[in-house]
Amino acid sequence: MIKIIIERRIMPGLEEEYEQVAREAMRQVLGAPGFGGGESLVEMGHEDRRMVITKWRDLRAWQEWRDSEQRARVMQDLYPLLTEEERIRLYTLSY
Repeated sequence: MIKIIIERRIMPGLEEEYEQVAREAMRQVLGAPGFGGGESLVEMGHEDRRMVITKWRDLRAWQEWRDSEQRARVMQDLYPLLTEEERIRLYTLSY
């Protein structure tokens, strides 16, 4: 199992529009093979900062979703709402 942490900064005033697009992205990913769940967080005191945490069966499952046409379509609506490139980090369990 791996976890993907995605950090995003939203243009001021576009938070509500971002939430709509982010909800659609979560609906799309629900059917992705290897997807194990996720959550979207708002940084307290900073409405423009979001963190998305998703769980995947393995790296290959994440890569297939990341590179899919389905994700690309959702991201076309999301990218214009951001002030900078999203930051993606991959984590695995530590033993």
